[in-house]
Amino acid sequence: MSRKQNRQEDRNFDDLARRLHRNVYGGLKGQIRLSILQRDLAPYLQSPLTILDAGGGQGQFSLPLAQAGHTLTLCDISQEMLNLAEQNRQQHSIQNVQLVHSALQDIHQHTETQFDLVLCHAVLEWLAEPHLALEHLLKLLKSNGILSLMFYNTNSIILKNALRTNYQKILDDDYHGYRGSLTPINPLQSEQVLSWCNEAELEILCHSGVRVFYDYRMDPATRDLEREKLLQAELKFSQIEPFRSLGRYIHILARKP
Repeated sequence: MSRKQNRQEDRNFDDLARRLHRNVYGGLKGQIRLSILQRDLAPYLQSPLTILDAGGGQGQFSLPLAQAGHTLTLCDISQEMLNLAEQNRQQHSIQNVQLVHSALQDIHQHTETQFDLVLCHAVLEWLAEPHLALEHLLKLLKSNGILSLMFYNTNSIILKNALRTNYQKILDDDYHGYRGSLTPINPLQSEQVLSWCNEAELEILCHSGVRVFYDYRMDPATRDLEREKLLQAELKFSQIEPFRSLGRYIHILARKP
């Protein structure tokens, strides 16, 4: 019998690094994810920045930023993830990159830099205490610096289980993944994360849903049909309610006072 993942331990992806590369970043759903992030962050990337990618994994989003001239520190708790990031860096001859093997909570032990931009994408939901991660990240961010948070959305799990008629899971609030799955230990609500940002007196710059349509196409045979039109629809509706609140992920950009 499959066992639930331990919600009291932060998740290390050494065992799933190759699968993540294939399932999360490959194909159309990875393209949608990157397109939303690129659209949201583009206005804030006009001049060279110092960037921290906290829990950055293989660097699919942040390594191209280094290639474009920004200075990048990429940190991850998984050495296997960092090995893949280094392969990507070498393959594309990308400079201005420091790879750091560290948990998010310990990054301050490896750098004295304060960063213009801190990325934390698909990490909070894998932490035992996600609300405390924001405190660690803000200490690494300059005044007037920007924090980019993307996290797995509880609403999407509720709706997808309803479409699959898994009503008992919804009634039991049973949203946490099994060991070895890619369903996280602590999916989050936008309201939770926005309240943490409000407590830290952050200015919200952008709030988007990521994959507001793609994950609800239940027939796998139709998933990749009309790719370009689907991508356009995802971009168009990503910041419009109620679609935004149903995205598989939520992306929030916030500025530190």
